[in-house]
Amino acid sequence: MGSARDPLYYAGVCFARWCVQLARGLFTEKGTREVNTWFYLFTAIAFEILATSLLKMSNGFERLLIGGLSLCCYGVSFYLFSQLLRSMPIGLAYAVWSGVGIVAISLIGWLFMGQKLDMAAVAGMLMIVCGVVVIN
Repeated sequence: MGSARDPLYYAGVCFARWCVQLARGLFTEKGTREVNTWFYLFTAIAFEILATSLLKMSNGFERLLIGGLSLCCYGVSFYLFSQLLRSMPIGLAYAVWSGVGIVAISLIGWLFMGQKLDMAAVAGMLMIVCGVVVIN
């Protein structure tokens, strides 16, 4: 079992938590299936963030298992995104998807992968967040 500081361990824990939340979000107390587009959107974003993190950890697909997991997570992410587009405007969905994804993966890179964020990067992320808020 990995340590809590290991990025792969952290990614696996996050993946497991999102799977549980996805299962809870698809069914109501009455047992009827309801689609919650915002839940689908943020779950798709979480899978995309996990996939991108795993892609970095695969070291250019030298670690095939991690690279394969990355591709699976991208597949789940795009499937969920395609489902939410049935009931959400594409402009809004893509703005939130890209904005949250860019900010989250930049923060993960900074916190866990040693990426440096300069003031221009932070300013750019703030502008992206402002743009998403305006579109919303």
